[in-house]
Amino acid sequence: MRRLRYALPLGLVFTTAQAVEIMTWERLPLPVPLHVGQERVIFIDQNVRVGVPRTLTDTLRIQSTGGALYLRASAPIAPTRLQLQDVRTGEIILVDVAATEGIDQRLLEPVKIVKGTRSPKSYGSVHEQSKIGAESSSSGTAQAKPERHETPLPVVLTRYAAQSLYAPLRTVEPLQGVIQVKQRRGLDLINLMPTQPVNASLLGAWQLENYFVSAIQLSNTSTHPLNLDPRELQGDFISAAFQHQTLGAAGLPTDTTVAYLVTRGKGLAEALPPRVSQVDASINIKPSQGGAHAQ
Repeated sequence: MRRLRYALPLGLVFTTAQAVEIMTWERLPLPVPLHVGQERVIFIDQNVRVGVPRTLTDTLRIQSTGGALYLRASAPIAPTRLQLQDVRTGEIILVDVAATEGIDQRLLEPVKIVKGTRSPKSYGSVHEQSKIGAESSSSGTAQAKPERHETPLPVVLTRYAAQSLYAPLRTVEPLQGVIQVKQRRGLDLINLMPTQPVNASLLGAWQLENYFVSAIQLSNTSTHPLNLDPRELQGDFISAAFQHQTLGAAGLPTDTTVAYLVTRGKGLAEALPPRVSQVDASINIKPSQGGAHAQ
């Protein structure tokens, strides 16, 4: 009887344990139903920003801490989409919430969101190559492993910067390890493209490992179209690319584009050529007086 007395609380612990519903994020919105007046927890295991429509300001309470979201609806909510953005990588997870009310509704289980299998960030990734190598060795053939072809980091960074500026936020392909870099305001770019009548200004910069990409806005100041040539850019760059190869005349919607400049081991400011002074210092040199070569 003594054993049964101790076993009873243990059985109660198991019956009151709450399961966790696993949802896999594979770029399809995840439905998360809510009950009015009942809190539901979403575990994400990453720091996120939550994009909430203004229509839910008074009806949905959202709290975020330690990789978990706490949602509580105070009134019925029609299906509405929330955006959860990873603070570190910028990746977006879409969640569709809807709240209903009723009598004696069951307690909803917490939700844990896990990432599904996704394509590698570069072609010929280590995962793909190891898989191919394993298949080759298991077949017993003497075929050599295929040559590894990874996308160069300058290409990966340029693509990420272009998506960040031109693509909707929810479609930006996540890039592990990339960070946004603070740049000096008012950076002088007058010598970046001195042979062309363009105004240049810095929009933003990102870093991945030892590489930096800087997004530069170029605006045509002339009355005729311009064809952009990366060979006219002045600076120590690993690569350069334009969002558009041609600029329309000043005042047209096509008179502005973005250049993506990749540097290695240093930012844009250190890669630019020094500015030549507009003052002619030779006027301060006094003419020679007398001497063997005096005229």
